[in-house]
Amino acid sequence: MTDIADLEPSVASRAGAQPHAAAAPPAEHFDVLVVGAGISGVGAAAHMQMQTPDKTFVVLETKDSFGGSWHTHRYPGVRSDSDLFTFGYSFKAWTGAPIAAGDEILKYMGEVIAEHDLARHIRYGHTITRAAWSSEDNLWRVEATKLATGETVRFTCGFLWMAQGYFRQSEGYTPEWPGMADFKGQIVHPQTWPQDLDYKDKRVIVIGSGATAATLVPSIAADVAHVTMLQRTPTYFVAGRNANPLADTLRQLEINEDWIHEIVRRQLLSLGGVITKRSFEQPEEMRNELLAGVRQHLPEELVEKHFTPSYRPWQQRIAFMPNGDLFEAIKSGKADVVTDEIETFTETGIRTKSGQEIEADIIATATGFNLNVLGDIAFEIDGAPLDFAETVTYRGMMFTGVPNMVWVFGYFRASWTLRTELVANFVCRLLNHMDAKQARRVDVALRASERDMPLGGWVEPDNFNPGYLMREMHKLPKAGPTREWRHTQDFWGDKDEFPKIDLDDEVFVYGG
Repeated sequence: MTDIADLEPSVASRAGAQPHAAAAPPAEHFDVLVVGAGISGVGAAAHMQMQTPDKTFVVLETKDSFGGSWHTHRYPGVRSDSDLFTFGYSFKAWTGAPIAAGDEILKYMGEVIAEHDLARHIRYGHTITRAAWSSEDNLWRVEATKLATGETVRFTCGFLWMAQGYFRQSEGYTPEWPGMADFKGQIVHPQTWPQDLDYKDKRVIVIGSGATAATLVPSIAADVAHVTMLQRTPTYFVAGRNANPLADTLRQLEINEDWIHEIVRRQLLSLGGVITKRSFEQPEEMRNELLAGVRQHLPEELVEKHFTPSYRPWQQRIAFMPNGDLFEAIKSGKADVVTDEIETFTETGIRTKSGQEIEADIIATATGFNLNVLGDIAFEIDGAPLDFAETVTYRGMMFTGVPNMVWVFGYFRASWTLRTELVANFVCRLLNHMDAKQARRVDVALRASERDMPLGGWVEPDNFNPGYLMREMHKLPKAGPTREWRHTQDFWGDKDEFPKIDLDDEVFVYGG
């Protein structure tokens, strides 16, 4: 008599039994798993190499290379809107112009990866789909898909370092306007700019007023027939030479580049602190100074109509314009600005609510991002789905009820990377502290005296209110009234407070 298990699979299945399934490969284990190989993730990995050299770690990245935003954005002229002395890492000197092109930033990041031997830790083409915390094992179980093969791979880790950024890399935000389907030309978003897009001698409309629009318009102005920046509301701009006089002087004196980086970094941070403080305490004076700078480039009529925002400075980002290139494009006649709302797209362009018809062959929607909350990953805590909006944030990086995890969410009024490094130093110190306590788990919890404190949104709208944040605020954690229980957006306070965080404070609950 033949055992049914010995039959061929086709016969066994006809008999009602299933063939033996191949055993799933065991999960790889790492002490720390870093999500994302952008500016935050590469920085996290470098700090681990320097501060926790005995820890094992892996960096999982969806795309086929490092860079994050700088790998994604390939539209003409893409550049930083923060100076690279502060957007760059504290441990790696920046030697170029303050405002850098995207490919220059990628080169800089590649040097960091090489100098710290990080390439062997990075796995490209891995999209994380699920992350589940087990209190029984004090581990995160992470599932990812290998994009090249569709294969599911599994990891476990003691600590999860979310460094994937804040916007969805796969698609930008484009509102739904009437008539879009009627437009006979091409509609593109800068985040997914086609590399073969032919805009030479074409009429182009760029919808938007932020740093992306202000970068794109002058970059294509010389090649197009005409380009119009169509904005609903104006933005504050600062125009200046793309150079740092102090750095130039120090280089003439043959000062070491590491010293130059640190000195200029401190200079710019001090100046940024003064400007940010004045934007709150002297908003009208700041406003007048910013507008006076624009008047040096454009006539009063254009300044009043197109470059005078209705909000106070730093309620949204202030964009730096190297060498005033947008203003120069407007003065050349190859570019103009229309401040109005869109009534409808037409077959040949856009009609505004005031009745103006703007003709175009190409329309670029520089209309912002889709917020990415925790990488769009399905999170579970002990079998229950994580409702991130029901947690309370500790300093914008840890969250009540979510053990052994940090999320890097940078600054808007200062360079993103400044917060990346504050968080990195904190995490490395926390990991070492857990080792010293022989703890495998750490949670953050409200103190007894704080359990009835009022809770609000991630940021106060009157404080900072870009559209991508306002659209998705309901998905983000709650914040309290004190600096400990919110993302302050205040680097100048955080830089002194973070190194002094008492890791034995009752806020931190250790176990395991």
